[in-house]
Amino acid sequence: MSGRLSGKSVLITGAASGIGAATARLFADHGAHVAGLDRNAPADPDPRVDYLLADITDAATIAAAVAAVLARHGRIDALVNNAGADVFSDPLQLDDADWQRCLELNLKGAWNVCKAVLPSMLARQAGSIVNIASVHGHKIIPHAFPYPVAKHGLIGLTRSLGIEYAAQGIRVNSISPGLILVPRIEAWFEREPGARERQTALLPPGRIGTPEEVAYTALFLASDEARFINAADILIDGGRSQLYHE
Repeated sequence: MSGRLSGKSVLITGAASGIGAATARLFADHGAHVAGLDRNAPADPDPRVDYLLADITDAATIAAAVAAVLARHGRIDALVNNAGADVFSDPLQLDDADWQRCLELNLKGAWNVCKAVLPSMLARQAGSIVNIASVHGHKIIPHAFPYPVAKHGLIGLTRSLGIEYAAQGIRVNSISPGLILVPRIEAWFEREPGARERQTALLPPGRIGTPEEVAYTALFLASDEARFINAADILIDGGRSQLYHE
């Protein structure tokens, strides 16, 4: 293994499963000291990852978790904001609590972690932040409201922070996955016979993406190899969003 993050300290949210877990494993493979934040304990923990129970919607808890990582490693070189959740509803049936929940989980939560990590990065004049957005931040899929609102906002947050702190050595980029085989998607396929086949047929490569494929893009963006990439978003959807037809 090349050790593309050798000796670096990284923080990954939503690290207990799916894309977050794949990213934590891959970063550890490449020599990083990985702290994984999640509100749930992992079912299959990686012994190389320091897991911390924390809810990204609780700014005080996040600040304490970040302080603990800084106390242990002295710095945070890279942050991957992966935690989030689907919130889908008919717009006029959506209540205020679910609207707020969507924004807290998918936008404000990422900002809470950025806000806690940025001062230490600015003190060192170096750091990389990678936000996991979504194809929903590019294309509107019917019956998915208000999730796209939050993901458009997360891409906006990425670009705004990337430009705000570029001269201070901070890079902020995002990744927009399409359909990826994470546990919630597997659960959907189990509930709806035929859904896997229908969704696969929509994708130009004729297959669904894997969490590892997203993790490798996060690895690149977090590494020094991407040192001139800033305020950018990378789609990982097999080309699906480029198709004109449904």
